[in-house]
Amino acid sequence: MPKQRPDHIPMRTCAVCRQVRPKRSMTRIVRRSDGTVAVDPTGKAAGRGTYVCDDLACREPAQLAAGIQRALSVHVTPGALELEETHATP
Repeated sequence: MPKQRPDHIPMRTCAVCRQVRPKRSMTRIVRRSDGTVAVDPTGKAAGRGTYVCDDLACREPAQLAAGIQRALSVHVTPGALELEETHATP
């Protein structure tokens, strides 16, 4: 049985602000095999994924679309994705 590391916290980089934060405090965006982009609330959906932090500036539609386009190499129109504001900080 592998040794468990209780002190390990997975870290991910925000696609918009490029800051590294804990994975659990971020929202995963996934590009599916058919080319569509969607929010992945489970974090387990198949496809190329990227993460967006819960900062309000990163969830601004134009900034969000630019970050997703850069990370996933797919065209996204501003306002096409609606992210929940549950963890967003003012």
